[in-house]
Amino acid sequence: MTDARASPPIPWYRAKAPSLEEIEALAVAAFRRLPQRFRQLCENLVIQVDDFPSDEVVEEMQLKSEFDVLGLFQGVGLPFQSESAPMQMPNLIWLYRRPILEYWAEHEETLGNMVTHVLVHEIGHHFGLSDDDMYEIERLAE
Repeated sequence: MTDARASPPIPWYRAKAPSLEEIEALAVAAFRRLPQRFRQLCENLVIQVDDFPSDEVVEEMQLKSEFDVLGLFQGVGLPFQSESAPMQMPNLIWLYRRPILEYWAEHEETLGNMVTHVLVHEIGHHFGLSDDDMYEIERLAE
C-alpha cells in the first residue's frame, strides 16, 4: 500500500459533476457540428436540459425509474406536421443530465459523445424515425 500523503491528488479530486448549463453547452456544440442541411430541418426545435424527466413523463412512459430515459422528443415529427393544423407548441428535445451522467460513469465513452448520441437520437424522432429505425441505422454504420 502506498502512502497517500506522498501521492499527488488525482485530477478529479476537486471536480464536480457537470451542471445543467455545461450539459446544454455540450448539446449546443454537438448541434453546431451537425451538417447544415440537417440543422435547417430542425428549425423551431427547442433543446432543453433538465436533471430528470417530469413525473408525468415517467408515468406516461411507464418507466421503472427516472434514470431509465436519457432524452425525449416531445412534439409532432416533421412527417406528421401539416400547414393546415392549428398553431402548435414548438417541438422539444429534452436531455436528462443525471441519467446521462450515470450512463457515462458506467461506460467507456466521453461525455461529449454521449450527449451527441442522445441529441442525434432525439432529433431522429423529430424526423419521424422510430427507435428501431435508429438502431438499424447505427448497426449499419458500425
